[in-house]
Amino acid sequence: MATEITPLKLGVVGYSVGGRFFHAPFVEAAEGVELAGVVTRSEARRKELAEDYPGVPVFDSLTDMLAAGVVEAVTITTPPATHRELALEAIAAGVHVLMDKPFMPTAEVAREVAQAAQDAGVVLAPFHNRRTDADVRTLAGVMEAGRLGQIWRVHSRFDLDEAHGVEGGENGGLLRDLGSHVVDQVVGLLGPVTHVLGHLDHADIPDVGRGGGLTDVSFHLTLTHASGAMSTVESTKTVHLAQRELLAYGEAGSYQSLSRDVQAQDVFAGKRPAADPEGWGYDSPENAGWLRTADGEERVPSAQGRYHDMYTAFAQAVAGTGAPVVTVEEAIHVLAILDAARVSAAEKRLVAVEQ
Repeated sequence: MATEITPLKLGVVGYSVGGRFFHAPFVEAAEGVELAGVVTRSEARRKELAEDYPGVPVFDSLTDMLAAGVVEAVTITTPPATHRELALEAIAAGVHVLMDKPFMPTAEVAREVAQAAQDAGVVLAPFHNRRTDADVRTLAGVMEAGRLGQIWRVHSRFDLDEAHGVEGGENGGLLRDLGSHVVDQVVGLLGPVTHVLGHLDHADIPDVGRGGGLTDVSFHLTLTHASGAMSTVESTKTVHLAQRELLAYGEAGSYQSLSRDVQAQDVFAGKRPAADPEGWGYDSPENAGWLRTADGEERVPSAQGRYHDMYTAFAQAVAGTGAPVVTVEEAIHVLAILDAARVSAAEKRLVAVEQ
């Protein structure tokens, strides 16, 4: 008789946009994971949680949730300035940690927290869920099939019309925010980065509870990968433009996609991946990518976007039967790239990435 596997009891720390839309629905859809608690002090958020997931325990703080003994792992979705402190608190309690982006403020802090996790024998991983975006997985499939031959360059442009979503303050800015995702995507596609040339655009962010002051609201990075390939990543949230484009050039041809932000748009529309986890996350046929080679042009249908794979893999890593989709070492490398990009932008020069 097969032994029933006990699901990993996981708590979500924070239930604003991140916790409610990018975490809880995908915990629900993942294999081997159970939503065992949520931390939020907001009465409005508590009401939303009760409507979304009746019966899930709610706590005022991570300290309270850990003391209750109801979780074996946590996802931290709170503002970036809190990440180090909360991660270390969970690690000290022997609880596994999945950390939303930006993983930590800097690569140096990330190394400190990673060492604490290793010493405590707990799993620490980043929630770089956009490694599993439909368009990125489609391009990865084209590359893995050898359709482009040796890859020369990948260009990624991801603009969102969300000026309200840029966090100000010392730990804010778009580079650490969306930059964590788009840089991680090209690292996943092309491997480690050795050098970066960065440009940042700044603007004053009103203090609306998310930190005010001058911060980066747009960026353009040119990355040199150890493989010899190059990539560019650029993004903004403040110019009232929403677009997503991927371009790849190789010795055998090119690939281009203009796609929608499938999973984010669907979950904000009230859809849940648990309702159809295998049918979830496909872009529409009219957004199929274009593969152009000596054989001509062909459309490449969407691969499946699966943010819930992040949680399934995390549970397997905790159980010792698998590894996270993105490792803590990769998260530290992404932060080292972002740190180097900030130096490059300030000093207007090419900067080597600390390895």
